[in-house]
Amino acid sequence: MIGLIDYNMGNLRSVTNAFEKLGVAVEIVKDAGTVSKFDKIILPGVGAFKDAMGCLKERNLDEAVRAFAISGKPLLGICLGMQLLFESSVEFGDCAGLGLIEGEIVKFDTSRFDQRLKVPHMGWNQLHVKKETPLFKGMPESFYLYFVHSFHAQCDDQYTIGKTMYGYEFPSAVQKNNVFGFQPHPEKSHANGLAILKNFVEL
Repeated sequence: MIGLIDYNMGNLRSVTNAFEKLGVAVEIVKDAGTVSKFDKIILPGVGAFKDAMGCLKERNLDEAVRAFAISGKPLLGICLGMQLLFESSVEFGDCAGLGLIEGEIVKFDTSRFDQRLKVPHMGWNQLHVKKETPLFKGMPESFYLYFVHSFHAQCDDQYTIGKTMYGYEFPSAVQKNNVFGFQPHPEKSHANGLAILKNFVEL
């Protein structure tokens, strides 16, 4: 069973639709006490880091997600959900995250940009595979996914399984043991995104 964490900060319908295309049912999870019953969970997210952490804490889902990760079962964070996996974010002031992956979330440094580039980073861009991982099974070395974000992860290369160029290279996919994160939206990325979600199902 796959659980989709609902903390009022994610586009649950688009994620659910993507799994329906794969013929896979997901269950929306609001109750922290039920998180542990799932085989895999997905942490989606759209919006601000601090608000998201507040919503998770309000429902005691922060501790439930941490416990799930520690149990060794697969966890996938998408977009803001990926950012929440890290130790902290500077968005609207410093805020602690779930602390499942060492690193922080920082704003794009536009001083390093070509003037034509804008923030947020929005639209199709390439993810370049940096490490082999089960979620990249059958995928090429580079492929396009859909992005919408103004902040990105800053972490050690040991956790970086994919990078993307936007002004400069940043980690766009991460993994620490059973915990995976994607800055782009696989559920909005057509065939490439569905391939990643299918690989997650098959873990």
